[in-house]
Amino acid sequence: MNKDELKSIVAETDSLMPEKYKNILLGIIDLETATVEDIMTPRNEIVGINIEDPIEDIVLQLKKSKYTRLPVYKESIDRVIGFLHLRTVLIQIFDNEDFCKQDITNNLIPPFFIPETTPLHKQIQDFKFEHIRIGLVVDEYGDVQGLVSMDDLLQGIVGEIMIEEADVKKRDDGSYLVDGSVTVRELNRITHWDLPTEGPKTINGLIIDFLENIPQPGTSLILHGHQLEILNRNKHAVTMVKIMPLK
Repeated sequence: MNKDELKSIVAETDSLMPEKYKNILLGIIDLETATVEDIMTPRNEIVGINIEDPIEDIVLQLKKSKYTRLPVYKESIDRVIGFLHLRTVLIQIFDNEDFCKQDITNNLIPPFFIPETTPLHKQIQDFKFEHIRIGLVVDEYGDVQGLVSMDDLLQGIVGEIMIEEADVKKRDDGSYLVDGSVTVRELNRITHWDLPTEGPKTINGLIIDFLENIPQPGTSLILHGHQLEILNRNKHAVTMVKIMPLK
């Protein structure tokens, strides 16, 4: 059997297999065709430390951070100087009244760069070989496009098995409320649709690529056979969309 035939068989096991295990199998089947670009945190959503900020602001950011590893850069993420593991500096922050930027730079891990076309299965092997858990995704020109961690890679394979799919909600009429940042690949896995994954990686990107603009709320369109209604947007992206299944 080829990959598409296997996916069809798994998708048709509704009464035989829990949904979360079905999604894991679909993720494994897709493993060799998915790249880090499919699951990375995009550049505009990367949370990092600008070492040029006042030390008071940096310390406050470190204390409140929900992430354990943060990129440290000078002014721009394209000028990253390393990754900081919070565990190595939080004790120093609380025990050392003279904590300074030098304490941060002394604890940096060298940055690790990943080509955006790297397959997921290869990147897992690279992380294990290099004994690291996070890296920056770059394009062919070396510009930073996103960030990916080992947790992102594992989640990209098995999906959200530990928490509910908060960004994709099925409604009673069969439609889905979808956050614009959800990847096309993840939406396909949740809904068993076949939206194209070769181009834009997110639902927002798919819509903007089709319309060539950022549509206003209330805009309706037919995209790859699905009826969509734009519910919310901001200055830069579609943030919420209603998608009807194929009829």
